[in-house]
Amino acid sequence: MEPIIVFENVHFNYPGDEKESLHGIDLSVTRGSFVAVLGQNGSGKSTLAKHMNAILVPNEGRVLVDGIDTADESSVLDVRRRVGMVFQNPDNQIVANVVEDDVAFAPENLGVEPKEIRRRVNAALRLVGMYEHRMHAPHLLSGGQKQRVAIAGVIAMEPEIIVLDEPTAMLDPQGRREVVDTAFSLCRGKGMTVVLITHHMEECIDADRVLILSEGRLTADGRPEEIFADKALLEREGLEQPETARLLRELREAGMKFPGEALKIDDCANRIAQALQAEERSRSSWQKSSPKS
Repeated sequence: MEPIIVFENVHFNYPGDEKESLHGIDLSVTRGSFVAVLGQNGSGKSTLAKHMNAILVPNEGRVLVDGIDTADESSVLDVRRRVGMVFQNPDNQIVANVVEDDVAFAPENLGVEPKEIRRRVNAALRLVGMYEHRMHAPHLLSGGQKQRVAIAGVIAMEPEIIVLDEPTAMLDPQGRREVVDTAFSLCRGKGMTVVLITHHMEECIDADRVLILSEGRLTADGRPEEIFADKALLEREGLEQPETARLLRELREAGMKFPGEALKIDDCANRIAQALQAEERSRSSWQKSSPKS
């Protein structure tokens, strides 16, 4: 599959900070994929995200977005048209007093024609499930709804890539679910490339890939099933297994047998039910074959 974001030996440190925030990052993100990035605070996750739309540029190495070098100042607008950013606090991205005006703000600044802006705004609000709130005041919305409006504002720019930098950090569980479901629908339904920066393990379960950053280094890269089955890796990085993976591990340690991993709740429940049924069949077979006294 074709890469749409490429990091080549990227080093970066903030002015006045001798310690590098990114240390030799090599990374390729496939077009249309969903990539989740995990790591402790200070691991470099947000710095990585900001390199994806030229908010930051490398001190050494390079970042390519759809073949464009982000360090090329003449191409910054082209990069940002391709990569939309959603940040942690939706209040920092809301600039208007009415939802639909807020969503229209970015395409207006890109010089999009008014008729096309109206089409984009309506389509974006429908896509995130906020069309019925288009005439509402943003400050009256819940945290999850505000974040979905922020996502709609990015969608209205019609980017190929959406980078969400810890968008659920300030939300309750319901708000987190709304935002993550929206991100997945954009990837699976619209074919957008999505990069989700998070510290919630459960938000990564359905991702195509999970990356782990530690002190500016990429320390793990794999499918969620591989990453979350590696207890030693997670302990070393100060991360916890999702509850489903932890439950299966504890049951395995207690003697139950499960084929493979199951991270989704329904899949986990099915694996447990299948294991219990297999044990019951084995017990019944043993009882039938045992000689009667």
